[in-house]
Parts: sequence; structure tokens; C-alpha cells
Amino acid sequence: MAMKNGRKWETAMDGFLPTQTLFTDSATRLTPMQQKILKGVQSGRLNKQIAFDLGIAEATVKAHMTALMRKLNVRNRTQVALAAQFMEQHASERAA
Repeated sequence: MAMKNGRKWETAMDGFLPTQTLFTDSATRLTPMQQKILKGVQSGRLNKQIAFDLGIAEATVKAHMTALMRKLNVRNRTQVALAAQFMEQHASERAA
């Protein structure tokens, strides 16, 4: 556990993951397309595969990935997938 910008963080792979509500708050601000792309990343799909599934250009997926990384305050695809998992767990905990 570490502190960064006044928040508690757990180290994970090559970056940080917040233990507070940063991801759950960010999830409410994601567009429907960003949510679909987030699910694709969480499933381990490549940008090209996500683009094909959604019927959009690969460049569009990349643009959405950039926006997702900014909104979730993460640096790479692995952290996006971990953030998706974190959000999914907290959504199920709140529903229970």
C-alpha cells in the first residue's frame, strides 16, 4: 500500500491501481461505446478484434482507448483491464 496524491494505492504490475472509488466514479462517466470497448479489453481482445465486433475502424477503438485511459487515470491496456475488473467487482458488491 502506498500513498499518491492523498489516496491509498496498491502497486500492480507496472503502475498503480486505486483502492478508493476512482474507478467506480469514472464508470458512470463512460460512454456506451467506451463501455463496450472496456468489456472487449477485459476479455483480452485486440483492438482489431474489438473494431470488427463493433463494426468500427481500429483507429476509432484506439481513440476510445486513449479516452478510457485518461478517464480511468491509467497508463496502459493492462491497467484498463484491471480497472474493468475492479469496477465489475464493486458493481456486484453494491448490487448485493
